Amino acid sequence: MLDWNKVLEFSDNGNPAPDRTVRKTDSEWRTALTDEEFRVTRQQGTERAFSSDMCSLFGEGLYSCVCCDTLLFDASEKFESGTGWPSFTQPVKINAIAYHADKSHGMVRVETVCNTCEAHLGHVFPDGPPPSGLRYCMNAVSLKKVQQSFADKLAE
Repeated sequence: MLDWNKVLEFSDNGNPAPDRTVRKTDSEWRTALTDEEFRVTRQQGTERAFSSDMCSLFGEGLYSCVCCDTLLFDASEKFESGTGWPSFTQPVKINAIAYHADKSHGMVRVETVCNTCEAHLGHVFPDGPPPSGLRYCMNAVSLKKVQQSFADKLAE
């Protein structure tokens, strides 16, 4: 289980290697994504809080990267944070997400990106529920819900 110390270690010393990489030009990404998906994932944007109904979806399933389809989160790790963005306590795999120190906007945070395609997802904070204490605060537009449960996916 990842905890805040491990997240900080990754952001300071380098992230685990991804299972695969996906790289495209800005032109290729613009063709594949909506304007809002491009702005958030490729230009490190942030969607408006409470702009997606994904915050209130708690059914079984998986969430993948909207850019490259890499599985990122299991719905069983999702919780209501009250922040207006979907929140999770753990990624599906230790190498699904990469972490970078973010010192923009006059604060220090840890940015989360898809470790496969480097899409900006959001940030992670040390104020989540036990046992991890992590809150992955994600832009809903950077994720897509996959209807299959994680256990079903692993059984394939």
